[in-house]
Amino acid sequence: MTDLAAKLDRVVEHLRTAKRITALTGAGVSAASGIPTFRGTDGLWKKMKPDMLASPEAFAHDPKLVWEWYDWRRRHVRDAAPNGAHDVLARWSRERPGFTLITQNVDGLHERAGAARLLRLHGSIWHVRCAQPCPAGAVEWRDETVPFPTLPPRCPHCGGFVRPAVVWFGEPLDPDVMTAAAAAAACEVFFAIGTSAIVYPAAGLVQAAKRLGAFTVEINTEATPASALVDVSLRASAGEALERLALRISGSHR
Repeated sequence: MTDLAAKLDRVVEHLRTAKRITALTGAGVSAASGIPTFRGTDGLWKKMKPDMLASPEAFAHDPKLVWEWYDWRRRHVRDAAPNGAHDVLARWSRERPGFTLITQNVDGLHERAGAARLLRLHGSIWHVRCAQPCPAGAVEWRDETVPFPTLPPRCPHCGGFVRPAVVWFGEPLDPDVMTAAAAAAACEVFFAIGTSAIVYPAAGLVQAAKRLGAFTVEINTEATPASALVDVSLRASAGEALERLALRISGSHR
């Protein structure tokens, strides 16, 4: 038996009896769908790093440039499809009442796979809101226009610019979403899947789960700051690891 297979079997032992399971996902989950990872070399756009674009300051300085990047990203996501990792997590979220799915991703692929009880820490690339002090446009709305005919797109209420309804660098997370995510860390099994484990407060969830007694599992193709903390670190792609776990749980493969 390979080291990976032994680790998978160890995880399955806990999954078979656990009532409360939480999974935190990052960009690595969508990599197999062709979505560039946020921090990898394939995540660069016009030789600019995302944190140079995803901020209130960047938007205030050059809203057109920021929207060119988001329009490019929306085109990529529109043409992508959920992969095996999304499918397994969505199935668990529907079939296991105590399962909570938390994502740092804004691409909407978990939703398209049919995920239930999903907490979006960083918002959605498919939602927008007015960037001005516009009361009618303060509540975000879904807009799937791809591409926008003009950039930046305009608010239908006041005519000002709209912005993606995502959490940018330097902005706080929705306190209600973060409270729910923190509560979900009180579980029996906690997965950190395809996340760099360096962006807080999301990265602190695995630490909280470990502190609260959860059996912690990392799934990532590369080592992260969480690798030495978790009980089991699976060095594999999200799709491979989750699909093999699902097969073992069903008893159709050893």
